[in-house]
Amino acid sequence: MIIGYTSGVFDLFHIGHVNILRNAKAMCDKLVVGVTVDELVSYKGKQPVIPYHERIEVVRACRYVDVAVPQNNMDKASAARKNHASYLFVGDDWYETEKWKLHEKELAEVGCRVIYFPYTQGTSSTLINNTLNNLRLSAESER
Repeated sequence: MIIGYTSGVFDLFHIGHVNILRNAKAMCDKLVVGVTVDELVSYKGKQPVIPYHERIEVVRACRYVDVAVPQNNMDKASAARKNHASYLFVGDDWYETEKWKLHEKELAEVGCRVIYFPYTQGTSSTLINNTLNNLRLSAESER
């Protein structure tokens, strides 16, 4: 059985999330998805719009996901080892970055290969959140 792993915040779930989960599931028999806990999102200097317990339920409801688990840290090799993953899937916006070159090396040591999928252009949770904030500000200024 081929097991794949991917992770993310999955805040304001959108088509980019669906694309990576669909593509990942097409390459493995079982797809495990790590959903970043609120504390780790805060550590990265961000604040999720949707709380963790709701985000993980949205991910679990996606038909491409076999198992959704908490992501409590950024240790990709540990997650791959724990979940017996042969592949770790990530967006190609990380391709050839220093951070991911290191992750690739660490993952190879535990028998896991990184697969980069095309990043969905034109959509992101940050873009959606910024658009909503701008709409709210515009509505408030019209009052």
